[in-house]
Amino acid sequence: MSSSPGPAETRQEVDTTPIKAVPVRHYGRWVAGVVIVFIAFIVLRSVATNDALQWPVVGQFLFDDRILNGIRNTLLLTVISMVIGIVGGILLAVMRLSPNPLLSGAAGLYVWLLRGTPLITQLLIWNFLALAYSRIGLGIPFGPTFISWDTNTLITQFTASLLGLGLNEAAYMAEIVRGGIQSVDSGQLEASSALGMSRGKTLRRIVLPQAMRVIIPPTGNETVSMLKTTSLVVTIGYFELMVSAQTIYAQNYKTVPILIVAALWYLFMTSVLTVVQHYIEKYFARGTSRPQAQQSKWGARMLGFRFGAGGSGGASQ
Repeated sequence: MSSSPGPAETRQEVDTTPIKAVPVRHYGRWVAGVVIVFIAFIVLRSVATNDALQWPVVGQFLFDDRILNGIRNTLLLTVISMVIGIVGGILLAVMRLSPNPLLSGAAGLYVWLLRGTPLITQLLIWNFLALAYSRIGLGIPFGPTFISWDTNTLITQFTASLLGLGLNEAAYMAEIVRGGIQSVDSGQLEASSALGMSRGKTLRRIVLPQAMRVIIPPTGNETVSMLKTTSLVVTIGYFELMVSAQTIYAQNYKTVPILIVAALWYLFMTSVLTVVQHYIEKYFARGTSRPQAQQSKWGARMLGFRFGAGGSGGASQ
């Protein structure tokens, strides 16, 4: 009669030998990195040693009074145009989401018209509006006019620049804000309605604060884009950074170094705006399920990096 095996006999032996982990070799990354470094070295060496770029001239005009005046006007145009665009975009977005078909249709027509025509064309139309309307007035339709202004006096180059840039930006901001508002869960709107909150109060207290997380990133991109788009007012002759650069190289024929000066200032200003945008996004991302640090780690994983347990950051090469 056979006896049943004891616990020691049925227990399987466990291999306790430590596993020797061999990191994955990413040879393609090393090759790509070497190629990029090599190309960057060639480009930087070419730029630094090219006498045609005239770097002493760049240093001479980098802080020229005309350049600084152009920068001031560029920043002024950017700030005021974005204020017009953001305020107008919020109004247009609310109109497009309105159940009133007239409001929704009017906002949709505005967005279609302003987004469907080139910005440079709109700037020229505003600048030459006096050719179509010599005077602009207020009064009763088909009746007497109470007050009127000469169009050339009322719409200066600065005003035409603001109208062209600001109203065009409002059409784009309307779609950004509308997307942000629609990203808020509809159940919260129903809950606020059940509590007796008005549509306006719901929009201010509940919808917009949550929609800002979606609205801020593209708005920051639009601001950076607006800073560069202000250069289009060169077509109507308003004095900003590009016009000041053109004025200088038209006098001294130092075209390339003066354009480098303008490019360096644009790069500096957009870099500052990018840093500001980062901190604003970080502020509005508070309390989300995916904070900024986790987003960075997720992005690194998407690029192929491997993190150790607990987020220690031990990447295998």
